[in-house]
Amino acid sequence: NIPGKADEPSQTCSPQQWPSSKPSTWSTSPRPPSTSPYTAMSKNAPFLQQQLLAGNTDFEYAFIDASVIVSRIHVLSAVYRAINALHSHRLRSRNVHSEIVFSLSPNNNIAESFRRFGITATTENLLVVKVGGDREEVRSHLEGAVEGEAVGFEEGVLKGMLDVGRVRKVYKLNSGGGGGKKGSENRVVNEE
Repeated sequence: NIPGKADEPSQTCSPQQWPSSKPSTWSTSPRPPSTSPYTAMSKNAPFLQQQLLAGNTDFEYAFIDASVIVSRIHVLSAVYRAINALHSHRLRSRNVHSEIVFSLSPNNNIAESFRRFGITATTENLLVVKVGGDREEVRSHLEGAVEGEAVGFEEGVLKGMLDVGRVRKVYKLNSGGGGGKKGSENRVVNEE
C-alpha cells in the first residue's frame, strides 16, 4: 500500500471493521493501544448532548456533527493531531476528545469550534469518536447509549450527510470557488 492514499488503508492507519453496520476501529501505530480511536455514526443527538452538558464521564467521546465533515481524512487528521497533542502534553482543551473537535476548526477559538463542529440538539447525523478504552466495552457502550441506525464510517456515507452550504460558511468559502480570475472553475468543495 502507498501511505496516504485516500481509498486504501495505509500501513499506519488500517481499518478493522466490526460486523456490518458497526463502528470502526483504527490502529494508529506507533501509538500505544490505549490511544487507538474508535468511530461510529449515529442519528441521535439530544440525549448525548445532555450527557455532555451534565459532565457525565461515561460519555467522554468526541461528538461531531457529520454534516460539516468533508472526508474520513478530515476526521482522521483531527484525531491524529489531538493524539499528538495528548502525548506531547500540549492539549489546548480539556481532554483528547474535545481536542479532536477543536482540531477540526480552521481557527484557534475553542468555543467557536464546538459551535461549528460539535453536537447540538438539532444535530441529525452524528460522528462519535472514542480514543482509548477496550474495543468491546466501547462498542457495547455505544450500542446501548446511542439511538439511531449505526452506519459505517465510509466516504459514501459521509458524502450523503455533507451540507456543502454549511461547509462553505464554516470555512468562509464563497460560492464562486477560489475567487480568482477562473471563478467557479477552482472549486474548493467537490459537490459531485
